[in-house]
Order: sequence, then structure tokens, then C-alpha cells
Amino acid sequence: VNMTFVKLQKSKAYFKRYQVKFRRRREGKTDYRQRKRLCCQAKNKYQSPKYRFVVRFTNKQVICQIAYSLIDGDRILTSASSNELPRYGLSVGLKNYAAAYCTGLLCARRLLQKVGLDDVYEGNDEVDGNVVSTTIGNTTYYVDEVDEDKRPFRALLDVGVKTTSTGCRIFGALKGAADGGLDIPHSEKRFPGYDRDSKEYDADMHRERIFGGHVGEYMEYLEEEDNTKYQAQFASYLEEDIEADGLEELYESVHEKIREDPSPSEKKAFSPDKSFKRTAKLTLEERKARVQAKKDAKNAELEAEDDE
Repeated sequence: VNMTFVKLQKSKAYFKRYQVKFRRRREGKTDYRQRKRLCCQAKNKYQSPKYRFVVRFTNKQVICQIAYSLIDGDRILTSASSNELPRYGLSVGLKNYAAAYCTGLLCARRLLQKVGLDDVYEGNDEVDGNVVSTTIGNTTYYVDEVDEDKRPFRALLDVGVKTTSTGCRIFGALKGAADGGLDIPHSEKRFPGYDRDSKEYDADMHRERIFGGHVGEYMEYLEEEDNTKYQAQFASYLEEDIEADGLEELYESVHEKIREDPSPSEKKAFSPDKSFKRTAKLTLEERKARVQAKKDAKNAELEAEDDE
């Protein structure tokens, strides 16, 4: 009998040398190739941290944080969430591009207020969608002017595992933080309005997106074409009496209020509901008695049926 030769694909040596990947890599939560480059600092910097501008989207909100890493984990310097925007007059659409811009702006102004740079670097008051940068020597700073005594606060954009496609909402938060006075290296190539083929950037299109113009256009279109769907999809907007024409004024007022007071709101004291009382566990005798009572009731029911 001729035996065919079968190559052993995964030998004992393979399994002996197999190394399990990091847990957060297995879960698909952390891109360690990206994280290493965002966190590793040159040794001549003497352990000064590399700050990251972290942007994450959940099902209901946008979260922006300024973080830095230590050997035992990350530390959060400051954070802002779009759930805070109702304080500033925006209570609907807390996950769109315009809300991401507002959250990035809030995070930037809050951080600069915390480190005492809010008066030195006020950012870009007139939102026009253009990329602002200043070059001093061989270094490019992404702010209007660089102070002689205090350099701007530099942070690197951390997108996590999100796809960085052109026009992504992550870049709305980035633009908000850059206009807020943070020094975040970036270009216009991923902003809405950039055409990769012609390599031209339409800043007006980006500005329209920052002020919710795309939402307003869709509201007007839906109101004309399918009013029933409009009433359902924009019910929260209608409750707040927000119309397509008033979106730009709304976002302008939100930007102004954020700049006036970016400080976090006071934490409310949490008092748990102590009225709930868990029922005591039955003892073995009580459980047996309960079962016997059910048996007796069933037997009595069967006897009554037999008598009839």
C-alpha cells in the first residue's frame, strides 16, 4: 500500500512558540502600532509626556479627552462630552459633525484654562474652515501666533480604531480643538471639502458643515418630500423649535457661550435609593414546605375532579 505524504501544517514547535496577542488587540480595541508611536517619547525629553487628543464616539455622544501615558496606565488631564452641550444651548443632534466641533472646542478651552494659557492662546474666533499654522525656525505650530515666553500646548490626534475617511466626524472635533487654541498637527486633506483628484480644498464647504448646513439641507428636503418622515426623524428638533434656517445662529451662540465659560459643571451629590430591600433567601425547610403545599393543593384539586 502506497501512503501519500501529508505535510504537517502546524507542528508541535509551532504551538510551543505560539504567543497570544495582547488582550485589547484580541478584542479589537487598541491599535498598538499606532499607540506606540503616539506615546513613545525621545529620551532627551526627560520623561515629559506626549499628550494625545483622544476622540471617541459612542451610540449617543462624542467624548474628547487630553491624555498622556505612564507605565501603569493612562492619565486624563481633562475631558469634555457632548452631553454637556445642553448647558450651552444645544440639546439636539449631539453626535453630528457640528456637535463634534463644539465638543472639541470645549475640551480645548477647558484645558487651556486649566494650564493658564487661555488668555495667551485664544484660538480662532472667526470660523472659516481654513488651516492655521505658524512656522518658527524648523518647527510648525498650528496656531495664529506663538508667544515668546509660553509655547502652545501640543497634542497629537488619537483616533483609536476608527477609519479616517475624508469628512469623518473625528476631524470635526480636531478642527474645534485647533480653533480653540490647541497645537494639533494636521492638514486639510481629510476635512470636508477636500478633493483628492484635483487636490483643491473648499473651505466654505467645511464651514457649512461646522455650522450644521448639511443637517439644515436635509431638514428642508425631507419637509418637502416626506413630511411624515420629517416629523418622526426631527421630532426632537421640532420640540425645541429649531428650524433649518436657525441652525447657524444656534451654533454661533453655542461657540460664544463655550468661550465665555468652559469650566466643568459642579458634580451633583449622588444619593442611592435605600428603600429597596432584597428578599431573604428561603431555608431548606421553607422550600420543602412550599413544595409540599403545592403538592397538597394539586392532590386536592385532582380529588375534587374525581368526586365530580
